[in-house]
Amino acid sequence: MELLQSVVSFLNDMLWSRVIIALLIFMGLYFTIRTNFVQFRYFREMFRVIVESPKQKGNISSLQAFFMSTASRVGTGNLAGVALAVSLGGPGAVFWMWLIALIGGASSFVESTLAQIYKVKDENGYRGGPAYYMERGLNKRWMGLIFALLITFSFGLVFNSVQANTITFAFENAFHIDRAIVGAVIAIITAIIIFGGVKRVAAATSIIVPVMAGLYLLVTCYVLVVHIADIPAMFALIFKNAFGLEQAVGGGFGAAVMMGIKRGLFSNEAGMGSAPNAAATAEVSHPVKQGLIQTLGVFTDTLLVCSATAFMILLSGEYTKEGLDGIALTQAALSTHIGEWAKAFVAICVFLFAYSSIIGNYYYGETNIEFIKPSKKVLFVYRLAVIGMVVWGSISSIQIVWDLADLFMAFMAIINLIAIFALGKVAFAALRDYTEQRKQGKNPVFYARNIGIDHVDCWNEEEYEELRKEA
Repeated sequence: MELLQSVVSFLNDMLWSRVIIALLIFMGLYFTIRTNFVQFRYFREMFRVIVESPKQKGNISSLQAFFMSTASRVGTGNLAGVALAVSLGGPGAVFWMWLIALIGGASSFVESTLAQIYKVKDENGYRGGPAYYMERGLNKRWMGLIFALLITFSFGLVFNSVQANTITFAFENAFHIDRAIVGAVIAIITAIIIFGGVKRVAAATSIIVPVMAGLYLLVTCYVLVVHIADIPAMFALIFKNAFGLEQAVGGGFGAAVMMGIKRGLFSNEAGMGSAPNAAATAEVSHPVKQGLIQTLGVFTDTLLVCSATAFMILLSGEYTKEGLDGIALTQAALSTHIGEWAKAFVAICVFLFAYSSIIGNYYYGETNIEFIKPSKKVLFVYRLAVIGMVVWGSISSIQIVWDLADLFMAFMAIINLIAIFALGKVAFAALRDYTEQRKQGKNPVFYARNIGIDHVDCWNEEEYEELRKEA
């Protein structure tokens, strides 16, 4: 374990300090400029398209796909991850989380639009994601296979151990329940959902996500109202630390930047290639609609939920104390605001956040296993492996679990960013097509031939007419 920890730490330091930060910022800025700031221009449009229903009854809607991707995004990164960023990088890390979300929204738009363009149809509706657009858009199946293996291992297995890890620590801290018992319970209820397929996953996340986010944001609003006089000083502290004008608690300017971007990406997943797997499941009339909806998911995750955690921690002052990080810091911070029962409340929030991530992450692995080799036996083994990793994560060391998650996230981000950079012109053309139709007062409908592409399974006139008749 010590050798594994050393190797993983070395690779993480190299990738995160030299490669990932530069790639994320460059790609985010590049896509922001090439799309003419789509994440800001079309902000109102995001709310219009998210409520559209699918043409064919029973298919996954835009809203369900949004909830599925949000279920994966809004997890332990929003509670434990933000706390870790503040404890190690200081208050300035919050600013860098915001920045990576704002510019990363354009990267999310591009990858999710591409996922819709290159999706395929199966007996459950649609599936797709980076592996599919690497194969069909770049004609590089080998690249898609590498990505599919990475996301299956990282999201389906490693990331799910992270989620289970945080749940069990929170319950142990709040209720003094043995972590192995909590892990067993999580494994059982996970099995009930994942053996039901993608539609059961979509149905479960459609219920859990609004409830968990709503409860958490309501408590945050209460804390902000109580501390309304301290809010200007809190924002001043964030901006001073962000640019090294005031020494951060856990480090200087570099620590704030690195922790903010690392935890921001872990949370909102912009450019990582995970959310496009959920985006591809939705039935929409134009791929750009899911691009916009998944951009809204990035904003919801970081600007709302991550900020909520950061505000409660900073207003409490608990982050200045030694020995507190991760979920324990979030619990301690909330306890100063609403009393000792906060530990139980945070534990319940962690359960909802992390459990929704487990089932969302599971689906990302499932759709990529279908890409590698459609097989019911392989899928069954994968489901057992997911449950096994949930149990393992429940009783493992927190440091090695987080470090492994960071490492595989880095590999995923690199290969996906290369792919969406190469295919960016396809997403830009789809956006122009959407914009032209909106200017004409139409509800945009997409046909692949309109932007001059082939090698797609969907988006021809015959398919759309068939859906329209069935509706």
